Parts: sequence; structure tokens; C-alpha cells
Amino acid sequence: MKILVTGSTGAVGRRVCAVLADAGHEVVGVDRRSSVRPAPGVELVTADLAVTDLRQLFMGVDTVVHLASGLRPQEVGADPGHAIPAVAQRLLAALEDSSVTHLVVLSTAMVYGARPDNPVPLTEEAEVQPCPDFRFAVRRADLERRAEEWGRGRPERVATMLRPAVTVAEEKPGGLARLLTSAKAIRSEEGDPMGQFLHADDLAEAVVVVVDRRPIGPVNVAPDGWIPAPLMAELGGPVPRLRLPAPLGAGVARLRWALGLTEAPPGIQPYTVHSWVVSNDRLRELGWEARHSNEEAYVAGHEPGAFDQLNARSRQALSLGVALVLVVGLVSGLTWLVRRLGGPSANGSD
Repeated sequence: MKILVTGSTGAVGRRVCAVLADAGHEVVGVDRRSSVRPAPGVELVTADLAVTDLRQLFMGVDTVVHLASGLRPQEVGADPGHAIPAVAQRLLAALEDSSVTHLVVLSTAMVYGARPDNPVPLTEEAEVQPCPDFRFAVRRADLERRAEEWGRGRPERVATMLRPAVTVAEEKPGGLARLLTSAKAIRSEEGDPMGQFLHADDLAEAVVVVVDRRPIGPVNVAPDGWIPAPLMAELGGPVPRLRLPAPLGAGVARLRWALGLTEAPPGIQPYTVHSWVVSNDRLRELGWEARHSNEEAYVAGHEPGAFDQLNARSRQALSLGVALVLVVGLVSGLTWLVRRLGGPSANGSD
């Protein structure tokens, strides 16, 4: 079988290509970068999905595994995942006239949204309702919808949507993990959610399983269970956090984003407050089993920072300093906003 993998030089893509090639498949890896040496038996094509003639790439291909259009460093701090809709539209348009019968797209468990009434855990039957202000999750949900529509177009087509938990690799937390860590510097008094972390190797194995088994529809990807909030705080280490009432916390998050003090957009805040852990029952029924627990995956992707090396007194002083700076910044920002809004009316009354 001929399989095309986009995002083939990423942590997950490299592993997927290697395993598929070892299984005897003809594998074509596509990525914007060409500096990574492909695994034996993998043909690497350097191409930008936003401009390349995709119809030529899909000639003779049976399965497309779409791992590209994730959170890239250059997108963090601007509009995470902004390229997803355009790439998806071009990809699916090219698939219409191709020989491809199976499409696997990488989504996220974030498409379920983070709300206080979420069931624990979420199954694939749960409603897709991403938090509307976090565009990355909204656009992943739209990608799923487009893929599902493509799958319904002809009886021989199968569309599989993978919904992984927060994915990490060895000493590399990944885009979503970085955003969530940055966002958690501001804690809401509403509570702390449970954590769920997936090792990149386990996600790669999940991709291989669904390529082989061809399940229709969404498939959650996560280790068994989850990490309770107290253990999450312990694993996270002594990082400076400021706990605020929900409205004030939301204001501080917006101000930090506007001033460039964080790479986490304020729309991600609900995911740091409410649970969105998922069940892996469907994937396990397909024959998949995680090799790394949530705790092992978290530790593998955790990069100790300079803060972790400080003694208790220094950490406490720094935490208090961060809290003071944030509060002063919020007050200053609100004062500036009030003066700006009140300026024109004041001038008009003279």
C-alpha cells in the first residue's frame, strides 16, 4: 500500500514513516523541511502544502496521514493554528479526484472543550464544542468536519480523526504543552483540572494502528487514566503561580497576552481550569496500548528550568515578585484603558 504522510519530519511523523516502511508499505513523507534524513524505505518530498500542486503528490496513493498544520513556534504568540483551514481546503479539494480511500487527520482532544459539566472521561460520543476563543481547537474541529464530509462522499472512503491528549516527546513538551504551562502561571479559584499526557511514540503507534484497521470517525488517544490535580502540581515543580478570582484572572490573562508577556492566548484559560480528559477504550479495542503512563510522558517531556534550581526562599521571593508585577500591570492597564476611553468625551465637553 502506498501511504503519504504530511508533517513527516516531526517527532510523530518520523516515527510513523519508519514503522510503516518497516511493515512493507511504500511511504512518501512530505514536509516543508528537508534537513532531516528520512528512515530507510521512506521517500522524502520537500513541499509546502499551502502552495504545492497536491494532485500530483496524491497520484497512486491509497492512504493520506495528515499530521501537518500543528502548532509551530512561529505561530505561537500570534494566532495558533492559523494555517489549518487553508491547508485543509486545498488538501481535501485535491483528494476529491485522487485514488485515496483512507484519510487520517490529527486533531486534538481539545475539540471537546473544557467546561465544568464535562463527563470524566470524555468518550468519542461526547459533543464537539471547543472553547470558542481558542482558535486552534476551533480550527481542528473544523478540520474534522471537513474530513468527515469527504469520507461520506463515496462509499469506499474512510475518514479517521485522531484526538490525542497533550503530546510530549523526550525533553520536548510540544506546542500545546508549552502554551498550557505558560497559561497556568495564572490560576483561577474555580479549580485545577486533571492532567493527561501522551508520549509522541505512543501517538505514532496509534497512527499506525488506525492506518491498518481503518476505523471510521473519531478516535481518542491517551494513556490509561489521568493525573490528579495535586499530583499535577507536584510534578510541575515549584513554579511561580498567581491564584485569582475567575474574572480578575481572565483580565490578567488578556493583559499578559496584549503586552507580550506570555505565548498563551487568553482563550486557552478554560483548559487550565476544567477537566477535558478522554477515554481510550475505542483505541484499545483496535489493539493499541500505551507504553508510557501519563506520569512517564510528563516527566519525559519536562525541561527543568532555572527556577527549579532555586532554593525555597528564592522561589518564594520570585513568586511574590511575579504576583506583584502582574497586579500592578493589570491596574496600570485598566487605568490606561479608562483614560483612553474617557478622553474623547472629556475633550468634547470643553
